[in-house]
Amino acid sequence: MPRILLTGASGGIGTRLRKLLPPIYPDLLLSDIRPPADLGPSEKFRAADLSDMAQVEAICEGVDGIIHLGGYSVEGPWNDILQANIIGGYNLFEAAHRKGVKRVVFASSNHTVGFYPRHRRIDTDVTVRPDGRYGVSKVFGEAVGALYADKHGLKVTCIRIGNCDERPLDHRRIAMWLKPEDLVQLCQIGLEHPDIHFEIFYGVSLNERAWWDNHRAYAFGYRPIGRSEDHVAHAMAEQAKLKPDPIGDHYQGGAFCSNEFDGDASRIIDWNKR
Repeated sequence: MPRILLTGASGGIGTRLRKLLPPIYPDLLLSDIRPPADLGPSEKFRAADLSDMAQVEAICEGVDGIIHLGGYSVEGPWNDILQANIIGGYNLFEAAHRKGVKRVVFASSNHTVGFYPRHRRIDTDVTVRPDGRYGVSKVFGEAVGALYADKHGLKVTCIRIGNCDERPLDHRRIAMWLKPEDLVQLCQIGLEHPDIHFEIFYGVSLNERAWWDNHRAYAFGYRPIGRSEDHVAHAMAEQAKLKPDPIGDHYQGGAFCSNEFDGDASRIIDWNKR
């Protein structure tokens, strides 16, 4: 029975996966900088600060595969992102290599490509266009994952997560919604598929309005069950409560693009097609 490490277990996505993973991976070790508030008596937890290599090595001991959700999960000050996502991301891959971990599933983000316009359908081969410091940190994580796959033989799967929730909550998230059970399926592919070397998938369900070509995930057997169209009425009702955002409403990264924006919008991809 493989031992799987889930970092970021106290976060929003981690909390959902804690409920869904045990039937598939009974030997599940949870980790975060602090324990989940609702940690159950049967759950195994070990605290770790990702910026501390010794602590990261300790949680990787005896582990077969890692689902790495840990880190700073939103836009924020550079030093916070540096410690948790840049240094922490490097530490995770290096510790996995040192401790003989075979596979890592890295929670990347749609914010690696946030400055692509919403009318443009993209695959995972496009040039990255991060929409903030957080997005830059996820680009870094993908690059480190590629390095450790090619140089050290670690089997790495990066999932550019859209919005993982019970249902989409606005127009943007209709395109990028990821049902939690579909994220589990992508994680299983990363942890088990024999042909994984280094792959990037989009973390998105079966959404008719999706902006992303996810053919690589489908080639590895991904068959999502979530459909954002089932939740359109609720999502659009929530959208009606939001104020217009000329920059954010045009680009896939939404408010991450407009946050702190003081550039020349006419120079960004396809601004004239808005």
